[in-house]
Parts: sequence; structure tokens; C-alpha cells
Amino acid sequence: MKAHNGMYIGGAWRPAAGADTIAVLNPADEQVIAHVPAGTAEDVDAAVRAARAALPGWAATPPAERAARIGALRDVLAARKDEIAETVTAELGSPLPMSQMVHAGVPVLVAGSYAELAATYAFEERRGNSTVFLEPVGVVGAITPWNYPLHQIVAKVAPALAAGCTVVLKPAEDTPLTAQLFAEATEEAGLPAGVFNLVTGLGPVAGQALAGHEDVDLVSFTGSTAVGRRIGATAGGAVKRVALELGGKSANVILPSADLAKAVNVGIANVMSNSGQTCSAWTRMLVDAERYEEAVALAAAAVAKYVPGERVGPLVNARQQARVRGYIEKGVEEGARLVAGGPEAPLPTGYYVSPTVFADVTPEMTIAQEEIFGPVVSILKYEDEADALRIANGTVYGLAGAVWAADEAEAVAFARRMDTGQVDINGGRFNPLAPFGGYKQSGVGRELGEHGLAEYLQTKSLQF
Repeated sequence: MKAHNGMYIGGAWRPAAGADTIAVLNPADEQVIAHVPAGTAEDVDAAVRAARAALPGWAATPPAERAARIGALRDVLAARKDEIAETVTAELGSPLPMSQMVHAGVPVLVAGSYAELAATYAFEERRGNSTVFLEPVGVVGAITPWNYPLHQIVAKVAPALAAGCTVVLKPAEDTPLTAQLFAEATEEAGLPAGVFNLVTGLGPVAGQALAGHEDVDLVSFTGSTAVGRRIGATAGGAVKRVALELGGKSANVILPSADLAKAVNVGIANVMSNSGQTCSAWTRMLVDAERYEEAVALAAAAVAKYVPGERVGPLVNARQQARVRGYIEKGVEEGARLVAGGPEAPLPTGYYVSPTVFADVTPEMTIAQEEIFGPVVSILKYEDEADALRIANGTVYGLAGAVWAADEAEAVAFARRMDTGQVDINGGRFNPLAPFGGYKQSGVGRELGEHGLAEYLQTKSLQF
């Protein structure tokens, strides 16, 4: 695949300010597939200036016209879905069916939702003797991760465009080729020059320059909680708005009345999806004491179907592979029972990790508290509902979760007491209109739907 050797700034591909490049690897075979420019603060500054120059015109563009441009972007992404899927598979390692259905498919749904929302949203309303205007916050610095490279871009850029903001995107250095395809799509969709800009580069250089730039009005970041803290501190010093979607350690709570086999099988599938590289993955499975061993046996049988190199892809890079294997070793060291998988690399080539299931995990263990970001499930035992709730809420995270029960009302009542931003009831389907985001150290703000659009708006009231 062909990579651009420049930055997309002001509606054109421009040479980078520096000569350094980043090698893009295929994590399935560890081979270099492309090189992209390593952006500098100078590149970021040029992109921000282009976004600032384009802001007045785009902010004044009628919402219906902005909606039309986002709709055109959706159509381009849909038309190029095969190319997008192949690119994601090459640079992330996702199995092609997963890339086609999720990595290429979901962003089309999300872009479409914002095309519709931009056309119907009430950007102006009367409240008593006041008229309230919802206006674009300004220039957005979007910093996106590698695990869902196109979805995370669209989930930030589409609502920002719908709001009337302009954007500078700094994608993850592991998956920049998908971001370059997106930049091509914005050009093909007819976005005015400077409304969307792309700078590839390393987080400590280009990402830091973008987060700290004085002409960026809002920073939207998805990634680790540690980096989110630093971005929040930088933005706070400049009294700059942030939207942070950070880590997770989500609980899959299987209540005693639930269909155990279904809950366990869906729970395993949830974690194995994207090789466990999902911030909202249900990595802690909570089961009542009476059915605990049955659940462990079901989980071991279920995970055996996820064969590395077939249904489960590699992790994104060698560093991530070593990190996840280290967590598996830590689980064994702290006394958890290994019932499937283990720290040994399952294949001689590629950054693969064996799909792993631990039993006899206690809430204070490292593997029950820290985000592993790999295909690892911890099964915890609870004594009663109060104990299950204590365990479910017993981490610093609160991003997602699941509850299973024969009676939906029972599941809903439990979910309402969970300290987390999104809960799936009995395997509830993904909804691109539902707000996504976390409690506690899982972040600040929401993505998707009207709540996602609201992040990029500021409020003005006129009294008459």
C-alpha cells in the first residue's frame, strides 16, 4: 500500500518540516510495510494555523450544508470499505472479517448518524426571554489511538465537523495509514481546505505540541489514563477544554438467574474481539459461588475456539505483547489459577499472545485491578448480590460493563448501581447513538450521538 510522505494541511499534502520518519509494521509478520513522516511542533503549528484560518467560514456554514459534507464523507468511507479493511488488517493485525465488519463498517454508521444529527439538531432555542445559541468551540486537537484506528477518528472528527469546528488530527504512530486514507476521504467528500488537517508523528513530540498549542480550543484524546492525566494537566494550565476517553476494567456480572452458558460465551467473545485491545472489554467475569466451577469450565471451552492467527490476531507491537505476557506471568505469580492459555508465545512470528483465562482471581490481584489490554479474562467469585456490586465497583475505572439475569428488570436494577458509563443488559447490541464514556479515571466527557456533539459546542445566551 502507498503511504503519503507528507502532512495533509490546508487541503493539500505538504512536505514535513523534518526528515525523520516512522516505520509502520505489520504485527502479524513483523515486517515493515511503510514509512510516514514524524511530525514536529512546526508541522503541528502549520496545521493549527490552517484550521484557525478555516474556522470562521466553516462555523458560518449552515448546518444543513455541514450535514451534506458529512454525508458525502460517509459515502466515501462506505465506497472504500474494502481498502480500509485491508489497511487496518495490515497495520493493526486484525483478522480481515473483523476489519470489514467493525473497523470499516462501524465508522460508516457513526458518520451517518452525525450527518443526520447535524441536519436536525437545535443549535438555537428560546428559553423564557432568552435565545440560547450553541456555537462551535473552535479548533479541535484530536489525538486518537491505534486499537480502533478509523472508528476513533470518526467518533471525534464527525461531531466536531457537525458542530462547526475545524480539526487537527494526530493519529497513533502504529496505525497512521488508516488516518491517511481518512484524509483522502475528507478531500474526496469536498470538505473545504483547512477544515480537516492531519499530522502524523510520535505522541511526546507531535501529540504534546498539539495538546499544548495556544490556538487549540479543545483537546479530544483517547488512550491510557496516564497520558490522559498529562493532557488534562496541560489543558488545565491553559484553561482549555478536554474530552478524555481513557482506560477500563469492565465487569461482566452474571447474576444467579442468568443463562450461564450464553453469558459466559458472549463474555469470552467480547474480550477476544480485537485481540482484547478494547478499552471497554469485559475483562472481569463475576459469577456466583454455586455456579463458579461450571462457569470456569464453560470459559475454558469457549476460549479454545479462538485460535491465534485465525480468529485472534496479534497485538499491535512487541511492546504491547511483552506487556500482556508480563500481566499473565503476574497473575500466575499472585496465585490465580491458569485454566487456558499462558505467557508463552503461541506462534514463532508475529506479536501474538495466547487467549488466556484465569480462575480463582481475587479482587485485589493485579490482573483484577489494572487494564491489561490483551486477550485475558479473569473470573471472580461472589457470594451474594451486594458482594458482586462491591467487586464490580472496586477499581479506579468505570467505562463499561455487562449484567445478565433472567429478569431484565433485575439486571437493570443492578446496572443502575454500577459506577460505570455504559452497561449492556443481556448482551445488548452496540448503539452508535448512545453516549460512550466513563466514570472515575475512565475519562471526562462522552462520545457518540447528541452527547458526543455537545462536547464540541459552547453556549451563548441573549436576553430580550
